[in-house]
Amino acid sequence: MVGLVLVSHSKQLAEGLLDMVRQVAGPEAAIAVAGGTDDGRLGTSAALILTAIDSVDTGDGVLVLVDLGSAVMTTDLVIDEMPLERRPRVRISGAPLVEGAIAAAVHASIGASLDEVAAAADTARLADKVL
Repeated sequence: MVGLVLVSHSKQLAEGLLDMVRQVAGPEAAIAVAGGTDDGRLGTSAALILTAIDSVDTGDGVLVLVDLGSAVMTTDLVIDEMPLERRPRVRISGAPLVEGAIAAAVHASIGASLDEVAAAADTARLADKVL
């Protein structure tokens, strides 16, 4: 099963989103969060991101969804430090965090491939919120 990692500068935001996504996708989805810094402040932590990726990586791939640009930079650093053979299995999504996480989790929970999960997250950006 493809794993998901939700990276936010806020621990509370990441944990709240995890709760929401689990209610939609079910408990079988492999999802971890990396919210805030190691000492609980706003920001991102390479160590927390790596731990989250490791916890959901079953070999089928991991999609990382992020809230802000520096979360991308930190996640990029984590991926760059991984062994070369592991790097292609870990992707960063440019999808909106909430909508992308829900779409990705639903697809991952039914056994979709990493490409399919990433595509589902990407299509979430096309959803109309206001008509």
